[in-house]
Amino acid sequence: MLLHETHRSRSELLARVAPPQRAALARETRVGANYDWRCARGHDRYPATVREVLTGPSCAKCRANAAGPAASREAGLAFMKPGLKVGTSMVEQRLRMLLGERIRLHHRVNAVRIARMFYGKQEVWPDILVPQLRIAIEYDDPGRSRRAHRGLKEASDLEKDEALREVGWEVIRIRAGGLEPFGTYSVVCRSLTVAAVDEVVTLMRQIRGDDPVDAIAIQQPAVS
Repeated sequence: MLLHETHRSRSELLARVAPPQRAALARETRVGANYDWRCARGHDRYPATVREVLTGPSCAKCRANAAGPAASREAGLAFMKPGLKVGTSMVEQRLRMLLGERIRLHHRVNAVRIARMFYGKQEVWPDILVPQLRIAIEYDDPGRSRRAHRGLKEASDLEKDEALREVGWEVIRIRAGGLEPFGTYSVVCRSLTVAAVDEVVTLMRQIRGDDPVDAIAIQQPAVS
């Protein structure tokens, strides 16, 4: 259940655990069991429970580096990460299209540097980035399982939002399919509609003001 809720797999865990412990982890069913894990950045191995690895930040040296002065200079920077593999649903594609009819979207960024480690990386990948406003837009629905964006995943979403807010970004979450409002700025709807996207733009104005939004707004043709 924890693997499912955190959208991870046992194969990911097996790739990160110290090689002599792979056989034991392959049979493990306890989330509180301790193992030695390899840092993806080549730092020293570190002890942690399965739960901590699935929901925690990373090794101690990675956390210290993320809070250092060199990393802070890039905190909040939106950038393009080549080869980033993040599934995009048809609904998210429609959201991008509808939003692109209202404001100019920047299509050459897909990640934001943050000032902490998040699932072993010093970056997050929101669904849509509007770097001109430093606003990220996330689309949440419970999916076919009716369990997505609930439980531990909701806690992960909250941590992600806080990490973005720490570096000057705000997050607007579209909460569809029966999900409750979540975070500081939420648009609750049964399904993605034009009205929901219009409400997203209204929240952008509330967050950053009219002038910055007007600067990237696409003029709608006049109705005769």
